Amino acid sequence: MSRVEVYGIRHHGPGSARALRTALEDFKPDAVLIEGPPEADPIVELAADDGMVPPVALLAYSPGQAAPDGTGRSAAFWPFAEFSPEWQAIRYALGAGASVRFCDLPAANQLVPPTSDAPDTPSAPDVSDAPGAPEAPDASDIPSAPEAPGAPDAPSAPSAPDAADAADAAEDTPSPTSDAPDAVEGTPGPTPGDREGAEESIRQDPLGWLARAAGYDDTERWWDDVVEHRTGGPSPFPAIAEAMTELRAQLRLEEDGAPSGEALREEQREAHMRRTLRRALKDGYERVAVVVGAWHVPALLAKTPAAHDDRTLRGLPKTKVAMTWVPWTHGRLAGRSGYGAGVRSPGWYHHLFTAPDRPIERWLTDAARVLREEDLHVSSAHVIEAVRLAETLAALRGRPLAGLDEVTEATRAVLCEGADLPVELIRKRMAVGERLGAVPERTPMVPLQRDLQAEQRRLRLKPSALEKEQDLDLRKPTDLERSHLLHRLRLLDVDWGVPAETGRSKGTFRETWDLLWRPEFDVELIEASAWGTTVRGAATARAEALAAEAESLADLTSAAERCLLADLGGALPAVMGALADRAAVDTDVGHLMSALPALVRALRYGDVRGTSTGPLRTVVDGLVVRVCVGLPPAVSGLDDDAARDVLTRVDAVHGALSLLADEGHIERWRRTLEGLIARPDGLHGLLEGRLTRLLMDAGRLDDVPARMARAVSTGTAPDRAAAWVEGFLSGGGLMLMHDEALLRLVDAWISGLPAGSFTDVLPLLRRTFGAYAAAERRAIGERVRRLGTAPAPRPSTENLDTTRAAPATTTALQILGWTPHDLKQEAADHDEPGRGDADHDEPGRGDAGRGETKRAMAGRDGIGDDEAGRDRTGHDEARQAEAGHDEAGHDEAGRGEANGDRGGRDWTARGETGRDGSGRGEAQGGGTGRDEEVGLGEGDGRG
Repeated sequence: MSRVEVYGIRHHGPGSARALRTALEDFKPDAVLIEGPPEADPIVELAADDGMVPPVALLAYSPGQAAPDGTGRSAAFWPFAEFSPEWQAIRYALGAGASVRFCDLPAANQLVPPTSDAPDTPSAPDVSDAPGAPEAPDASDIPSAPEAPGAPDAPSAPSAPDAADAADAAEDTPSPTSDAPDAVEGTPGPTPGDREGAEESIRQDPLGWLARAAGYDDTERWWDDVVEHRTGGPSPFPAIAEAMTELRAQLRLEEDGAPSGEALREEQREAHMRRTLRRALKDGYERVAVVVGAWHVPALLAKTPAAHDDRTLRGLPKTKVAMTWVPWTHGRLAGRSGYGAGVRSPGWYHHLFTAPDRPIERWLTDAARVLREEDLHVSSAHVIEAVRLAETLAALRGRPLAGLDEVTEATRAVLCEGADLPVELIRKRMAVGERLGAVPERTPMVPLQRDLQAEQRRLRLKPSALEKEQDLDLRKPTDLERSHLLHRLRLLDVDWGVPAETGRSKGTFRETWDLLWRPEFDVELIEASAWGTTVRGAATARAEALAAEAESLADLTSAAERCLLADLGGALPAVMGALADRAAVDTDVGHLMSALPALVRALRYGDVRGTSTGPLRTVVDGLVVRVCVGLPPAVSGLDDDAARDVLTRVDAVHGALSLLADEGHIERWRRTLEGLIARPDGLHGLLEGRLTRLLMDAGRLDDVPARMARAVSTGTAPDRAAAWVEGFLSGGGLMLMHDEALLRLVDAWISGLPAGSFTDVLPLLRRTFGAYAAAERRAIGERVRRLGTAPAPRPSTENLDTTRAAPATTTALQILGWTPHDLKQEAADHDEPGRGDADHDEPGRGDAGRGETKRAMAGRDGIGDDEAGRDRTGHDEARQAEAGHDEAGHDEAGRGEANGDRGGRDWTARGETGRDGSGRGEAQGGGTGRDEEVGLGEGDGRG
């Protein structure tokens, strides 16, 4: 006589997996039916391959079928981890020579999008919950199932000793509704006020109901205590099956009328499970094990006629699907990823399954190793005390084994000494335990996937589930090809690599990428295979399509830049032809300005990469001329929003031309800007101020103080004056720190504003100064505080001990990059060897030292040599600070400015010592009254 055992499991649980493996070894089935898509039957044998390393997932996708959510993707995943009961069932069956079949509703039915004309009958499927998102391996498990989104997986269900007989007699037995067991005697039913939503809550969270009945307020804690943390003892499956039966009986009492869409989909799935079981028995298998979510066990044990199931499944729409295995990650098994059957801590569950012997000791030892790798001191004594604390907490809380909560508390208190940051590190490295699985070479793949894998091996770019930074030197052939590959994948919307914000420095041969492989990239590669069979070919076709579909000039310039970065010479002619045609007829200056920066980047870095850019240079030359001609009429009569938009484009064009380094284009651009500020009528104050600043930085204006004086004079409207100041100062605050004349003008203007006008312009000023770094704001505040005071006397050098000072000075100059040869050369270029006493040989205090100071100032934030050499007090305090004057009697403010802006140190850091006679507290505050309101009063940026 045939015998059937039905095991209800939680989809990802180490205790369930261990108990199931033991139960299968005892039962020794000759066929194992597993909840999953039947289309995977032909490829299930790949799970026995040595190259199949979990976590992995079954991927079902429908080529060319749009997803219900409108994403254009119709696919679903069924993931498996090492600690997944279904995975252990598959591995056991393949190892024991038993037949393996999947018994859930076919993916061909689940991937059908909903239709508005679907008949409203029990045979018409409700596919609104069909899986369509990559994170929905069990998205077909609608909320009626315990593994549904938003609810923890249902626990395991019992074996059924007589289930075979029940299956044999199913065709002649009444429907499950007529044989539904009554509610447990003595179990109170819901009150009228509780009936509303009772069905929904049971379907959504069956384990929550059981946990509350057991006196737990945490579902996960209850499930861990009764199943996952169990070692040995009787099988948990019969007890859990009984609990599920009672819950479904209670739910059946609450159902009223026709089943909802969720209940209908559940009924269809369970009907197909029963049909598969009947077929297995009909095929002659005598010992059949069925592994399904615990919620489904009562339905499989019920004596349901085959005719009833046939009516339920008749006429279900279907679509063409393909099935394969793909790598998965532990992060996507976590519930926080949106996976409905997810668990809190996949890494913890993996540890419990793979280290059943002394799991707490091993876990805390691994945690100590992680902390030591980060140079944190953790000894063996720490680990011993942490183990004792975790076990004590578990005993106090009545738990059979310390759980992740107890272990984490012990880690925080003992290993991390109360610090939260190391605990978070352990959570990411261990509790989630991010890892990426692998599939064997013979796994079914589209040609594009195989080509990408070959490229990854050739270029030694291994996918990883952990984000890592990859630096590429484009002068090296391998790194250049890696860059090409990553850019081609981005054209195919496979963002395996994302350029870092600081990834490409101007004028360098370097790129920096952030690499992170996600499972859904396999779906995107399958979709992108419509463009070609190789990464290069698919990216070329995709670039040509983007150029043909481009709606604006900016879209075309972006496509051209991406072609050059990806080295797609085959697509470049079509893209450049479309770009030239569109640029010739586009008369909008804003469009031309928006397109220019991308073209210049492509031109510049195309040269770096050795890519031919001849046609692109022609387009750039024409755009520069047209922008310069069309800019003047385009900037007149603008309101505030339009002016700010034009300002952004002007800055972008200015930076692009600087990158291009074409003197003819730069000169034409500067003459255009000079013409605009020569006729300021109709020019917005924001633009006038910014253009003035750009020309001043270029050394084209020598009357900037006079221009600022006119801009902020009494006769100018306060809002226009504020806009002018905002535009002028938007490039950074170093100018105010080192040009006292301009600082006095701004200070006098702010101080002289009437109360009402000051309130009106205050938001603009705060926005301007708020964009500065905290160190810049503090330095400006200190300079304002000192306005009107006599400069501090220069320190005397009569008693300077050059012998003692020489080693320190030499070291400082070496840190700055100077060599003895540089010092000798600099000294030879000047008639005067130094500013100090000629009788003393003082390294670093002569013109060599001053030259270095000028060079350092000239490199700050793009300020030109004219600013670096500007010294309105006669002796630049910053030069004294850098030349080695670092004694208590020297001017702290001067030394502070030199150090604060050069080396990145906070120049007020030494101010707390109180060496400034006036007290550093006031210096840090940077003044009172309106200076504080503008944003200069608080050194820490709170202004």
